[in-house]
Amino acid sequence: MSVKINESWKKLLDSEFYSEYFKNLIAFVKEDYSKTTCYPKGSQIFSAFDFCPINDLKVVIIGQDPYHGVDQANGLCFSVNIGIPHPPSLINIFKEIEVDLGYKFKDNKGDLSKWAKQGVMLLNTTLTVRNNSAGSHQNKGWEIFTDKVIEVISIETNNTVFLLWGSFAKQKKKLIDIHKHKVLESGHPSPLSANRGYWFGNKHFSKCNDYLDSVGKSKIDWSL
Repeated sequence: MSVKINESWKKLLDSEFYSEYFKNLIAFVKEDYSKTTCYPKGSQIFSAFDFCPINDLKVVIIGQDPYHGVDQANGLCFSVNIGIPHPPSLINIFKEIEVDLGYKFKDNKGDLSKWAKQGVMLLNTTLTVRNNSAGSHQNKGWEIFTDKVIEVISIETNNTVFLLWGSFAKQKKKLIDIHKHKVLESGHPSPLSANRGYWFGNKHFSKCNDYLDSVGKSKIDWSL
C-alpha cells in the first residue's frame, strides 16, 4: 500500500502500511473524507513525519486528536494555521514558555512548524478527525499505528526527550525505554488541568533544552 510519508519513516513503518488494520483504517478515512468535512487536509495527515525525519528527531510531544474546527488543524499536535486564534491549550503552552524562557507570542501565530523543523515531533495519537466532532476517528486504527511509531522512536533513536502532558499521553510511557531517553511528565495544558495547578511551572521547555545540551545535542528555539 502506497502511503505518502517521509522516506526515513517509510522504511521503518512499511510493515504497518501493509497490515490489515491499516488497510481498514485508510479505507475508513478515505470514505469519511469523501462524505464529510475532515481535518487536517489530506496532504497534511502525515505532516508530523514529513517535517521531522527520524534522524533529525530530538523531542516528541504527544497530543490526542487534531483540532476539529474550520482551518485549525495542520497535522502537528497543538499547532494551528497562521491567522487562526490560539486554542486554550496552545495559549497555556505559550504562557508557560513565556514564564520559563521569556518568549512572547503573537495572537495570530500558532503554527508550530518551526519547532518541527528543529526536530520536535508533534504527534497526535489520532491523525484525523471529522468537522466539529472530537474523537470521531478514534478507535479506528490510528492508535495502533502511533503506538508503533513511539516504539520505533524509542528503539531507533538515543537521548530523545518525550514530553507527556496529561493522563492520556502519560499512558504512552510504557512504550518508551526510560533508560535511554528523557521523559518529562506534567498535567495537560488544557484550562481544566492548568487552572488546577497541574501545568504551569513545569518548566518543560528549559528542562528539555538542558537535557539536550547535556547529551551534546543543539537546543530547541521555542520562539516563533
